[in-house]
Amino acid sequence: MASGYTCRACLGALVKRTKVAAPARRAPHKTSNLIPNTPLRTFASASQQPRKPKLRPDSKNTSGAPAESVIEGVEFITAPPKVASPGKSPLPASTTARLASEFRKRASETTETYIAYGATQPLFLECSRPGNYTVPQIDEGGVAPKNDAGEDLGVGTGWWYDSLGLTPTFNTWAQVTFLHMYLLTVRFRLFPKAHAPAWHQHLLDHFFHNAEDRMATFHGMVARGVRNKYLKDLWIQWRGVLAAYDEGLVKSDAVLAAAVWRNVFKADPAVDVKALAEIVSWMRREVRRLGEASDAEIAAGWEFKGNPGEEAPAVELKSALMKKAA
Repeated sequence: MASGYTCRACLGALVKRTKVAAPARRAPHKTSNLIPNTPLRTFASASQQPRKPKLRPDSKNTSGAPAESVIEGVEFITAPPKVASPGKSPLPASTTARLASEFRKRASETTETYIAYGATQPLFLECSRPGNYTVPQIDEGGVAPKNDAGEDLGVGTGWWYDSLGLTPTFNTWAQVTFLHMYLLTVRFRLFPKAHAPAWHQHLLDHFFHNAEDRMATFHGMVARGVRNKYLKDLWIQWRGVLAAYDEGLVKSDAVLAAAVWRNVFKADPAVDVKALAEIVSWMRREVRRLGEASDAEIAAGWEFKGNPGEEAPAVELKSALMKKAA
């Protein structure tokens, strides 16, 4: 009787025979010589678009895309664009706030610097105008005449030269300009603390640029080393002017008159005392006018009113002490 049991040896022989009888799997064809070595294009690729196929006349766009992107039996797969959440920054809130605050601070400082530089240019020209002078001989190719002190003589007009009798030289121009610059500097001290130094510095820069240009144009100082020596002396004079006029403005008219006498008149013992008093009275009048003006009015351009000679009626008034002494 036949049994359903198969011994282990017979089972092994049957399995081996089946493997031998199975058809061998074909090796894949080598197509490297027939197809170029380029990546296959897919409809989902955004960087490699397929050639535009011919569309069916009755093709309908069911995806809402233009008709050119619908092919019979095929739909393009377009990845949705990544849109950042509205109001959400990729940086932490603390970092963003810190960067924004620093940017606002630096932008404000930079803007104020450019504003101060441009606004102080006409302000300096207004300070330089009363003591301005020219040297016609230099313009004609000649040599500038000298005074007893060896300074180049120029030609100047206005109250400081015509009425006061000052000599139109470089040093006179510098001291008269310093006096007017000092009045503006007093007003700059009322500007916001963060802005005042920039206005003061740019006004001073305009002076030194103009002074160096005058040295080269009117006085033949071609060597930069010589000009730098004179510019250092002017810087020291300016520091002395600030200290002397500040002291006189705070203390009394007599102290302020002494400061003007030393700087503008070179401590000349033959100075016209009445003219000196007119200058002091005019300086205090202009300081009051500047104090009453707004910051915007100063920045828009300031013009000094009249000249010290207009203070003669106020200077000639007798005080109560003078009347008692008489």
